[in-house]
Amino acid sequence: MTQPATQIATDSETKIPAFCEGIDYFGAAWPNFEQNAKTAVIGQGKKAIADPTDANAVYQTLLGADALRYLTLQVTGAKASGHPGGFASSAEAYAALVMLGHTNIVTEVGHHAPGFYSAMFIDTSLEEMGIRTVKQMRERFREKHGLLGHLSGAIPGILAPAGPLGQGQHFAMAGALLHPGTLFPFTLGDGGMGEPYILSSMMHFNTAYPKATNFLPVLIWNGYSQEHHSMVSTMGNQEMTAYWKGHGFKNVVIVDAKDFDDSGQDGAYVDSSCFSFKQRLAFTQAVLEGMDRAARAALDGTLSCFIVKQLKGTGVHAVGAKSHNLYPADTLDKQHIIDGLTRRALPPQAWQIVRDNFSRAGGGPAAKTVVTEKVLEIAALGKLPMTDYAIGDKPVPSTAMGALVGAVAKADPRFLVSNADGNEASGMKNINEAMQIRHPTADGLYNQGPNGRVYEPLNEDACAGLAAGLALFGSRALWLSYESFAINGLPIIQTVTQAMAELRRKTPSIVCMYTAGALEQGRNGWTHQRPEVENYFAAMMRNGNVYPLFPYDANSIQTAYAWGTESSNKGVAIFASKSPLLIYTSLEDSQRALEDGAITLYESKTGGKTVVLAANGDMVFLPVFAAKDELEKQGYRVRIVAVVNPRRLYRPTDIAWDTVSEPDNKFLDDAHFNALFDGDALIGISGGPSACLEPVLLRTRAAKRDTVCWKRGETTASPGELMDFNNITAEAIAKRAVALTK
Repeated sequence: MTQPATQIATDSETKIPAFCEGIDYFGAAWPNFEQNAKTAVIGQGKKAIADPTDANAVYQTLLGADALRYLTLQVTGAKASGHPGGFASSAEAYAALVMLGHTNIVTEVGHHAPGFYSAMFIDTSLEEMGIRTVKQMRERFREKHGLLGHLSGAIPGILAPAGPLGQGQHFAMAGALLHPGTLFPFTLGDGGMGEPYILSSMMHFNTAYPKATNFLPVLIWNGYSQEHHSMVSTMGNQEMTAYWKGHGFKNVVIVDAKDFDDSGQDGAYVDSSCFSFKQRLAFTQAVLEGMDRAARAALDGTLSCFIVKQLKGTGVHAVGAKSHNLYPADTLDKQHIIDGLTRRALPPQAWQIVRDNFSRAGGGPAAKTVVTEKVLEIAALGKLPMTDYAIGDKPVPSTAMGALVGAVAKADPRFLVSNADGNEASGMKNINEAMQIRHPTADGLYNQGPNGRVYEPLNEDACAGLAAGLALFGSRALWLSYESFAINGLPIIQTVTQAMAELRRKTPSIVCMYTAGALEQGRNGWTHQRPEVENYFAAMMRNGNVYPLFPYDANSIQTAYAWGTESSNKGVAIFASKSPLLIYTSLEDSQRALEDGAITLYESKTGGKTVVLAANGDMVFLPVFAAKDELEKQGYRVRIVAVVNPRRLYRPTDIAWDTVSEPDNKFLDDAHFNALFDGDALIGISGGPSACLEPVLLRTRAAKRDTVCWKRGETTASPGELMDFNNITAEAIAKRAVALTK
């Protein structure tokens, strides 16, 4: 239930802007309003304030901060749901960035979504989705086809998604690489500083790309995380400064609200909205000037960060962790919500001033000016130079793909490969030779140098993060990983893939390739055997834009990589081997296998009952073909089918293909599916989990079916011994097939 719109001590003749419909409370004009807010300080045709020390600029920055706070609380209160408190403590910092013309703002804090949406509403970006009034914004917050609870690039003006903590810096660094001269600030909550790798990933990036300093971490140091004090809340200012400088930041700007407090608040973290009006302006001026210094330094080549320190929940309905989330009882008719709104209520003319400033900042509404609102032009690849290996040859699949990666790098100067120091171990040294590892120390023995394009931080989060960020922002990239270690990088791949499904523009797919899966990691033991990576992608297949690919040989992997690289708005994960393996089909046939989803590698010419052995992988075909020999000896007809692209084997109704950007409605029809998989018995076989075989098991008409797949890891001397431990053997496959046909 909402309160009727109320003007608090305002001139009843004042015209209320149409976009303000839905605002419940208007307030009295602030002191010196006519002097400092007569007209918007960012004039027509301007992109930013001229002087951060100008009294009018400071005054109107504070107006912007309180407008953001009011809208954030109004909108979340309308649904008694969402997160107002964290963004509230960032309001002066966010408003300062906008007033300075830096509107390519990213965040790693998904809980700041209502604040970011409020900024997009004020600058008119949300009009792109039909939200023109506060009333409409309230109605569509946290609703289908509206403003989802955490940020998405589907929202006009929002550059990147935000949900899982620790991801924002990757998008900012990707933007910095692709757009030199443009600042990419990203807000970071002190609750999220406990996530692994945030500062270390920025330190590695700065070591690799020392000139790309045009990203700016903006730490919102408010003392609390979601439900308790943040783990860095006990740090002092000097300690926090040392922490950032210890990670390579030469310029650390801290503005501490405590230094401006004239209200006698206790504790290290204070609520600046409780200061006298004079001190609120003084604090805002310090933020505006400090942000300007940090931004200029970042753009001028000095790794910089800006830290605003003030209490979580500043200026809204509650403070501390209690301000973080609204619950069903926190409705707009509750007194604590009413009090929070009326304290921040602005006069109608102030709303127009803030809109004028925000809609002009950065050259116009974010939905029309930020870098992700248009397709980034990329180099044409032309026909990639594939090698058509002869059937019966035994090349290494990963090496064959590496040659193509080098060709892509030659054609596309922005293309980047990330890997956690393992290309050579994955049989892909040719990538390092073609592209060079990026490292400040030039050393030909290790194929490394300061201009290399193979990015090698020693954690998969940073590897996956930069590659995913580049792809989302419109550039080709490839994440290569030992399947064993990939787990740490998967969350951002999932986030970006889901974002790509929702984007209103075309962007290159994020392509990943995982080598040395469970079967190749015997001697390292279960620590290196992580077949659940395949399960991760299997679980996402029904999204509509996720494609786990299982090339069966070196020809197949070339077509898989070429297809993924030329595709758009998809998540493509290639699982392949670094061991020499037989070639089963020509390049032409492997292309057909990719498009259809599967291909027959072998079929008996004679025999009685038909056993179908449907397998995904490459090394796993060793026991499959051996099982074929045993079954043929016993009089069976055997068909071996390689499941290459299981997404194409689902039924159209199984997949949300029609809900995503760049939709793909290619599915293998029943006639061709049945020709592949019909038999008296079917066994799905995998060197990993069985999840990617689900479409085969769903659609097959074989009444007798089963799976032979991975169970658990162990230390073994060879892949064969590891397969034996998991009962993925010719003997086990043949025995099960015979039992099914009895």
